Amino acid sequence: MTITDVASKFFSACQAGLGYQACKDYCTENATFSAQSEPLADVTTVKDYCEWAKMLMKIIPDGHYDLVSIATDERRQCVIAYGVFHGTHTGDGGPVRATGKSCASDYVLVMQFEGDKIRHVTKIWHSHLAMQALGWV
Repeated sequence: MTITDVASKFFSACQAGLGYQACKDYCTENATFSAQSEPLADVTTVKDYCEWAKMLMKIIPDGHYDLVSIATDERRQCVIAYGVFHGTHTGDGGPVRATGKSCASDYVLVMQFEGDKIRHVTKIWHSHLAMQALGWV
């Protein structure tokens, strides 16, 4: 399986909110995570990010993503996936009671590899715009 295949499978499982159990085989044991967005400020591992995505799907039960593009840089052992998350806040939880508001939020996951496993994920996402559309700020 190529790193593009691994990244695609990880992206699909993680973004569908399946949790770390469904994603761990694609990652190194202590894969790290980073993002410059408020909701993810304290998330530093891929495991915690996968669980955060799982929790998000409880708050936004109709949540789904469209994978727009995926690109691989073999020399740097990096795969970049651009997606758009769509969903409506109708579930319990979140910073406020269910608002019934929807968002379509662009984001990018940059997945760095060690061999055939993801060792680090960076999420590039303007979370404030998503939270604003959902009525959370």
